[in-house]
Amino acid sequence: MKTEVLEKAGKKVVLLGNEAIARGAIEAGIGLAAAYPGTPSSEVPIVLSAIAKKCGFYFEYSSNEKVAFETAAGAAWSGVRAITTMKHFGLNVASDSVMPVAYTGVHGGFVLMVADDPEGWSSAQSEQDTRHFSRMARMPTIEPSNPQECLDLTKLAFDISEEFQIPIMLRTTTKVSHSVGTVKLGKTRKPKTKGKFKKDFDRYYNIKPNLQTLHKKIDKKLKDIEKKYSNKLNKFFPGQGTTGIITNGASFEYAGEALQELKIRPPVAKIGMTHPIPKKFIEDFIKNKKTILVLEELEPIIENFVKRIAKEANPKLMVHGKDILSRAGEYNLERIMPALEKVFKKKYKIDFKQHSKKTNDAQKNLPPRKPVFCQGCPHRSTFYAVKKVFGKDAVFAGDIGCYILGIFEPYDMSNFCISMGASIGIGHGITKVSDQEVICFVGDSTFFHAGMPPIANLKFNDGKAPLIVILNNDITAMTGHQPNPGSGVTGMGEKVAPVVIEDVAKALGAEVKSAVSFNQKQLVENLKQLKDKKGPRVLVSNGACRLLTKRQNRKKGIEFIKFKIDQNKCKKCGTCTNLYACPAIFELREKKNQEPTYWIDPDMCWGCSVCSQVCPYGAIHPISPKTRSKKKGNNTKK
Repeated sequence: MKTEVLEKAGKKVVLLGNEAIARGAIEAGIGLAAAYPGTPSSEVPIVLSAIAKKCGFYFEYSSNEKVAFETAAGAAWSGVRAITTMKHFGLNVASDSVMPVAYTGVHGGFVLMVADDPEGWSSAQSEQDTRHFSRMARMPTIEPSNPQECLDLTKLAFDISEEFQIPIMLRTTTKVSHSVGTVKLGKTRKPKTKGKFKKDFDRYYNIKPNLQTLHKKIDKKLKDIEKKYSNKLNKFFPGQGTTGIITNGASFEYAGEALQELKIRPPVAKIGMTHPIPKKFIEDFIKNKKTILVLEELEPIIENFVKRIAKEANPKLMVHGKDILSRAGEYNLERIMPALEKVFKKKYKIDFKQHSKKTNDAQKNLPPRKPVFCQGCPHRSTFYAVKKVFGKDAVFAGDIGCYILGIFEPYDMSNFCISMGASIGIGHGITKVSDQEVICFVGDSTFFHAGMPPIANLKFNDGKAPLIVILNNDITAMTGHQPNPGSGVTGMGEKVAPVVIEDVAKALGAEVKSAVSFNQKQLVENLKQLKDKKGPRVLVSNGACRLLTKRQNRKKGIEFIKFKIDQNKCKKCGTCTNLYACPAIFELREKKNQEPTYWIDPDMCWGCSVCSQVCPYGAIHPISPKTRSKKKGNNTKK
């Protein structure tokens, strides 16, 4: 975590957008923060977790986004300012509670930060636009464009929330969350951490006729917010001509860069509040225009609103948007320039094809690197054992976590990936209608997030069931090593008794076996025992993330035991490189047609020992630190 987040007011520091959001929450005086990590939002809770004790507020990593939202809502109902953060898919999980809480409102300021991921940089499943949720939930939504706005608008969101007693959604995208910029810090506010829940049946039971009353109240709140904050959240940049641009979020920054390149200065409207979209602000902007270009990533939400308003305010207005811009993917200068050229009748001089050619040519000279498990990763060992027992013809149900890398060669052991915990439910459906063997891979964090209900469902609807392999690496690794209920430590660094996965799975009715991830014999034996069973079956493969172990060893001054290949025993079979595929093991050839030599890089070896177990000729052995050498000859010869 950057210490700049805690610098004094008035100082200018360089922050990520997400770090600026965390600072904005501190300046707003939050008393509670709850989150489930999800990229591209993860840095916000990482910062809040690191500084919670020092700043005097409560922080937790919750078991999933729904629980995180509800925890924060409970605090806000009790008059304490609260924030919850999640990625766009997390809002899907939380939505069951998001909708009614928007109606009931809050007492303390409550901000729901959601990060969308156009282009799917860190999200494999869809390019959903969460602005649809804000409209559906009737929740005011604010969108920053840069790190400074991330701080300022987060702080303002708390004020609006508290003033109108309504939760506020702060929506970012990957480029906003992960952009870096200079941010001027404001004064921090002492957190209020104690409140009191006031009973109010008419407010907190959304049943008829309360529901209709609350619906009318939320409509009034939205109108009042639009009226009071339209000019603060939406900005007009004057320019020349009757062709204008309406934009939001990261697209505003792209537009500025494009206009600078084209050397034109048309009028620009920046929408910082995308729900409710400010009607009067839009009417005033389009009144004397002939053409409008709407620049927004993903869905045409602002565009459709502008077209609707234009029917009355300016019927002859030509509105361009998704007719000349893509709905898919993330915008950048190359993707928006053709649209600006068409609308403004001005050619751009940048040769994007030549730029792409130079980039591609440069990439050809770089050594290829496929996405792989880290050296010593416990998941590699588990995948190897599963494939050894079940072969390649089984259906391998993938899930969300580092183990999604199982989709790549040489494993090819993730046939689909939908959402957290979905591997079990979908695997269950496949077993009910086919004779195929199904193996579901679920991580420890995913198990606590969404894996328990489908296991209970397997027991409830007894019969043939998929085999569930829980890859327990003691941490939520993929998003940055955040703790989960099985980690034995909280988001504030306090040690607690871990929730034992085996105990939970047994309580849900599954037959459970456990094995050490780095013990191939134990893994294979347990998998064989579970293979022919019919009911819910769970293998818990326990092995700490090797990055976590490396960090812990470094603190204790412990070195990993390294391994070497005995060239006198090595038969050049390629098991260690082609089948087990540890990135610390190299296949070396001085000449193209020469027989290879296999070598373990001692700097990369993290001592998991599995390579020595899978070698069919017993050619891999541990090496003592005293005899270790970087020279290939010394490392590989007996």
